[in-house]
Amino acid sequence: MARPGWHIHRPDWRRHPAVRAGEQLTLGERAADRLRNIMGSWGFVLGSLLFLAGWMLGNRNVGFDKYPFILLNLVLSCLAAMQGAVLLIAAKREDQISSELARHDFETNVRAEQLVTDIHRMTSELHDRAFGTDGDLRSGPATSE
Repeated sequence: MARPGWHIHRPDWRRHPAVRAGEQLTLGERAADRLRNIMGSWGFVLGSLLFLAGWMLGNRNVGFDKYPFILLNLVLSCLAAMQGAVLLIAAKREDQISSELARHDFETNVRAEQLVTDIHRMTSELHDRAFGTDGDLRSGPATSE
């Protein structure tokens, strides 16, 4: 049985009306989302540690990259450069999602404000018809205009 809070929450953007998802995304946006999800996982961290340990153990005394592991240093530097670029692309994608959500929230709030204003106006009109302008309840059947 899974304990509450022990899962990774990944919102399903396909169901949100304001956020593009699935086939609406460009190839670059899909790649950024996928790489962000891969690189931001414990599996990636553990895989990297296993790769480093395997490289160092495999090249201890007889390998092609003996201590101080200059080739490994080059590989890790290239990986760090690529990770930086991928993380910036993923951050840009997250900013796009946040912007789309904020725009949708604003438009929803404007529509809700208009509805509240309309309801207030209609309620005031009903109040005036029922009570008149002096605040006393009118007697007799309501007349239609």
